[in-house]
Amino acid sequence: MTRIKTIDSRNANAEQTELLNAIESQLGMVPNFLKVFANSPVALRAFLGLHGIAGAGTLDALTRERIALALAQQNGCEYCVSAHTAIGRKTGLSAEEMAAARAGTSADPQAALAVQFARSLMDKKGDIGALELAQVRSAGYSDADIVEIITHVGMNFLTNVLGKASQVDIDFPKVSLKLAA
Repeated sequence: MTRIKTIDSRNANAEQTELLNAIESQLGMVPNFLKVFANSPVALRAFLGLHGIAGAGTLDALTRERIALALAQQNGCEYCVSAHTAIGRKTGLSAEEMAAARAGTSADPQAALAVQFARSLMDKKGDIGALELAQVRSAGYSDADIVEIITHVGMNFLTNVLGKASQVDIDFPKVSLKLAA
């Protein structure tokens, strides 16, 4: 049961209604975690702005979803693992590739380094070493790409924290945090 109320048409003010309607017109639904964000229209606008900007960068959608899955697993957010499994499937990730991302890797060597780098950033709270930067650069990632990976780490950490703190009800096909052996 959600510990922070969700905002929907029954309890939204005019500003919240406008935001939720805009989300629904784009996605065809309003995911529950955005309904939690809607408690603060300022926070929701900030997230939507960051999400929109981050999605327009140089990292491809498959790599972004791999990173999201890896961090959701690493941070223990069942809502985010479930959501990004559904999104990853729509984006074109195979079940095997989603499992690999959740385990912190990828069959694609370049994507594997991005996922490992993202997990290291999270684990070390950004205090990464020169070797890790050299490795991600050697995989072909530019400094712009590295900054985008960092941005995705921050954005996914935000949603992981919101999902866990609120214990938001999962409105995607539920995926367990337990990894297959």
